[in-house]
Amino acid sequence: MSFSSTPAFSEHCRDDPPVLEHLSGDVIVIAEPKAEQSTALSQKSTVSSSTQSNPSPSREEVVPNQQNGTEDRRVVLSFPPGDLENPVNWPMRKKMVVMIVGIVAVVNSTLGSSLPSGAMSYIGPYFHVTDQAQLVLPISLFLVGYVVGPLAFGPLSESFGRKIIMFSSFVFFTIFTMACAVAPNWPAFLIFRLLSGICASSAIAVIGGLYADIYNNPVARGRAMAVFMAATTCGPQLAPIISGFVSMAGWRWTFWVGLMIAGASLICLWFLPETYGPEILRRRAVRMRKETGNPNIFAPIELEKKGAKQMMTVTLMRPLNMIVFEAIVLFTCLYLSLAYAIFYLFFEAYPLIFEGIYGMNTGESGLAFLAIGIGAILACCIFLYYDGFLQRAKNRGAPWTKREEYRRLPLACFGGPLYVVSLFWLGWSASPDVHWIVPMLAGIPFGIGFVLIFMALLNYVTDAYAIFAASAMSATSCCRSVFGAILPLAARPMYQKLGIPWASSLLGFLSLGMTVIPFAFIKYGDRIRANSKFCQELQHRKEAAEKEAEEKVETDRSQTPVEDGLESKEEV
Repeated sequence: MSFSSTPAFSEHCRDDPPVLEHLSGDVIVIAEPKAEQSTALSQKSTVSSSTQSNPSPSREEVVPNQQNGTEDRRVVLSFPPGDLENPVNWPMRKKMVVMIVGIVAVVNSTLGSSLPSGAMSYIGPYFHVTDQAQLVLPISLFLVGYVVGPLAFGPLSESFGRKIIMFSSFVFFTIFTMACAVAPNWPAFLIFRLLSGICASSAIAVIGGLYADIYNNPVARGRAMAVFMAATTCGPQLAPIISGFVSMAGWRWTFWVGLMIAGASLICLWFLPETYGPEILRRRAVRMRKETGNPNIFAPIELEKKGAKQMMTVTLMRPLNMIVFEAIVLFTCLYLSLAYAIFYLFFEAYPLIFEGIYGMNTGESGLAFLAIGIGAILACCIFLYYDGFLQRAKNRGAPWTKREEYRRLPLACFGGPLYVVSLFWLGWSASPDVHWIVPMLAGIPFGIGFVLIFMALLNYVTDAYAIFAASAMSATSCCRSVFGAILPLAARPMYQKLGIPWASSLLGFLSLGMTVIPFAFIKYGDRIRANSKFCQELQHRKEAAEKEAEEKVETDRSQTPVEDGLESKEEV
């Protein structure tokens, strides 16, 4: 896989601040690109604290002192090979804790998104709301929060660490969930739903980066992302069942139950370790400055430009830049946005089908979503089978496995047509003359296709953009949430005007057009990545890291015989 550099991107890099990210377990340090602070890197040395704990390979930078004309030396830390504080080197048990906490957070977040779906027949009359467009707002406004939140939480987690962003946002999510339970009127209820969505979106925006922090192996990272994607479908499917039955005792109990679940998730997040390598190095630098009394020890993240201007122009704008200028992110956003919107549109369509045609109550119609859950489980099995097939093909040296596009995208090529079939199946089998189990079973291929599409494309984006994964995930989350918030508003008018068969067929035809995208990525993906400024930067950093590792190995080899000779002479 080759990448070519462009003058435009080189100019862009000169304007950007230095960035610290970890790639394949290493930390790459890029010196501040200030003309007045052109630095001369000395040979790499090793710095340790006064107690000789946590030795950190470092660079010494010679920085001109503008005040007195002298030169200051500052030490910039990085992770040594095998450092147990580096998240990629954590033991499996610790990584499993991160995995489980991430799943708990994302299930809680997505459960909150559709929590009112089974209770709207009680919430509407309580607040004297009869307009069908307004009755969709509790879910749509929550998804509007999914639009706003990831634009901030993803990039902020790349500046301040994962845990502080996740935990603080979930504290407010818990508070606003309680506020929904005690809302005095309809406008207050809608405002609390919007704020809940903004705070809950941190899980969607950050957890992809969280898993990328601890798994540098593409196989392990892919499996973690597969579990993550399956978890994102569990919450919305469980919520209608919970609210459908609990709301019979009072609609406020729906949110009291949600508060209990949010509180349990908050406790789990308290025990989440920090996984972001640059933040871990920052804490190490603070500790070493205190222990050694040397004020010139820094983590690279401490040398980055800070401030409101930097935050707005670089950090928060990165996801939007990726949507506009990165073809992979743009077309992934389009496909996932439509699929996501249709998924949330089902919270309006299923009551029309299973309550309107088959006469079920809210709790019983909520059970129809279990078929989608079964499909999600089957999708995980398909993913694991394909992953094993891919590894066996790699081991025997199959040429097709050398292309990055074949690592993930065939799953979307299989899941996309299944997704289309399920929409036509649902629409044309929903009839009083057909048993209710037939349209309900359409949820199985829907769940398989939905999860495989997300698994394939999000994993592909994560692999393609690596250290920028959180920003790329924020971009996709933002776009699909826009569609997820808007399209359900048209659900009832569309189904009432076109009828259930043709409304579902319209969605099927739109989805059919999107199935071309993963096939196009397979054919043109390497060319697209070769022209991507982000992918070019990743390649440059990877080459720099490999060169640095080779130099370190050569330095160690050249020093070892000398040290052994001195020891032998001293013994004699």
